[in-house]
Amino acid sequence: MTIRALKKATLVGMLEEKAQALDALQALGAVHILPLAKQAGSLEWSDDLGVTPEQLRTALHYLASCPRKRRQVTSERHFDLAAVVNQVLKRRRRRMRLEEQRDALVKRIKDLTPWGSFELPGEHGLLGERLWFYLVPNYRMNEVEKSDLVWSVVHRDNRHTYVAVIAEEEPRTNQMPVPRTHTGSVPLVTLERELQDIEIELESLDGEREADTRWLYMLERSLAGNADAAERAEVGANTLDRDGVFALQGWIDSGRSDELRAFAERHGLALILDEPEPDELPPTLLENPPLLSGGEDVVRFYQMPGYRAWDPSRVVFFSFATFFALILSDAGYALMLIAVLAFYWRRMGQSDTGKRLRVLGATLAGFSFVYGVLVGSYFGAQAPFHLLGSMQVLDVNDFDSMMNLSIFIGAGHLVIANGINGWRRRSSPVALASGGWILMILAGLLLWQRGPSVPIWMLGGIGLLLVFACSSERRGTDPRTLLFRALDGLLALTGLSSMFGDVLSYLRLFALGLASASLALTFNQLAQDVATALPGMGVLLEVLILVVGHLLNFVLAVVSGVIHGLRLNLIEFYNWSLSDEGYAFQPFAKREVNPWIT
Repeated sequence: MTIRALKKATLVGMLEEKAQALDALQALGAVHILPLAKQAGSLEWSDDLGVTPEQLRTALHYLASCPRKRRQVTSERHFDLAAVVNQVLKRRRRRMRLEEQRDALVKRIKDLTPWGSFELPGEHGLLGERLWFYLVPNYRMNEVEKSDLVWSVVHRDNRHTYVAVIAEEEPRTNQMPVPRTHTGSVPLVTLERELQDIEIELESLDGEREADTRWLYMLERSLAGNADAAERAEVGANTLDRDGVFALQGWIDSGRSDELRAFAERHGLALILDEPEPDELPPTLLENPPLLSGGEDVVRFYQMPGYRAWDPSRVVFFSFATFFALILSDAGYALMLIAVLAFYWRRMGQSDTGKRLRVLGATLAGFSFVYGVLVGSYFGAQAPFHLLGSMQVLDVNDFDSMMNLSIFIGAGHLVIANGINGWRRRSSPVALASGGWILMILAGLLLWQRGPSVPIWMLGGIGLLLVFACSSERRGTDPRTLLFRALDGLLALTGLSSMFGDVLSYLRLFALGLASASLALTFNQLAQDVATALPGMGVLLEVLILVVGHLLNFVLAVVSGVIHGLRLNLIEFYNWSLSDEGYAFQPFAKREVNPWIT
């Protein structure tokens, strides 16, 4: 739960060595660059590749989406970037055209199949008569029967009758109840042969696409290399160049200062390291252990804390898991979540972000299973074993107990928020205001549970006094300053209603958990009633209701757990503990190339 301390690094070197220095600095990947010049750098694509960045990205995406991949070529000896990209894009365009033709043929064959396979006889094949086809709704066939036309039923289904009319001229609109159907002149058997030919060619293109996946590594390396070159050009345009020397400035993790000094010595650069000034806002570099870094991804997604704030990643990690478990409220659903994670576990392990998120997912599933055992719910039913049943200590349907639990969890969460906020400001009297809010939360809980008493009113009064007297950051004893400090205190006290509402907001944990449990019970009861009412066939319907119902309830519970579990952390909790917003530390580094291990 650490925000790394940063130092401002200034590197100075000879202008003719600038390109080599920037390339080496990018390989080091440790400095967040600050622009010193007013030049507007731009990411420009190298023109000597023979392909545009859009073409390269399109080819890369097309090959990367192939289900099976070949062994990767890592040598440039047999690699021609322009030739490979152009060949891949040509095959991609051919595939897209064939897929469009196949879809059109599939629809055409589906529409034509009820009419059967036939060839039109032409104008003289029926002694001047011609065939006219109509797709007539069954309920309007009485209108056809009353007509004076010569017709025949070719096919009938539960909605339409397929009628062929023999006439020299197309029947008038008042003779047939529906417009004519255009079947075309190509026989069904010919369309089916065309479809077969297209599918064979698509299979050949699939094989060629799979063979081309051996170039994935080389294509991505080309893309990354040129993107790195473009970024170096942008950084180079924003250095300060004067009288044959250049200067570059950026932020670096103070723990890597020695590494940067060694880098400067190796490349003959002058290095100056300074501490951030009070009025400067450095980027935020979070540091968390790998097992808990999933909370860091959640924090980054919502709001990056400021450099002088604190890192809420670990608190968010565990509180989010707790809230998710209370909303899911079922050990059976937790097992379903574990099964989903197990299915995607290896795939998620192919990236650093996936590794962090799968640990977070496993924690959510673990917390949910433990809480599901404590409430004794297994797909809305009782524990299947006596041992599990003996572990039940909570009842979701006990409204008073569950409301108390939700309120106490919410109050405890906000006490932690104010406690951390007060600890961060412990060198300032403003920290006492956070202590005042904690006292008021405790007084409110005691008042709710035990009723009014003198000690409780005193506890709440001390909290109100601390918030009023210590919320202002103004200093001085002159009347004007004292007046403004009093106004700041009164303004801070208006947060009392907000505090009350934020604590009650945690009741959604009880409400959503109860809704999930109630839906599970409803589906179980509905399935049981159907099985009782319909012997034999009811068993199949019972299984269907249970599978569909619990799957739907599981999805709703997981979505609610994610949305509201994060909401309580990132709105209510942040509101009382984190106000400074920062921006992420982005090192000037070379892009990693996916090894495409298959």
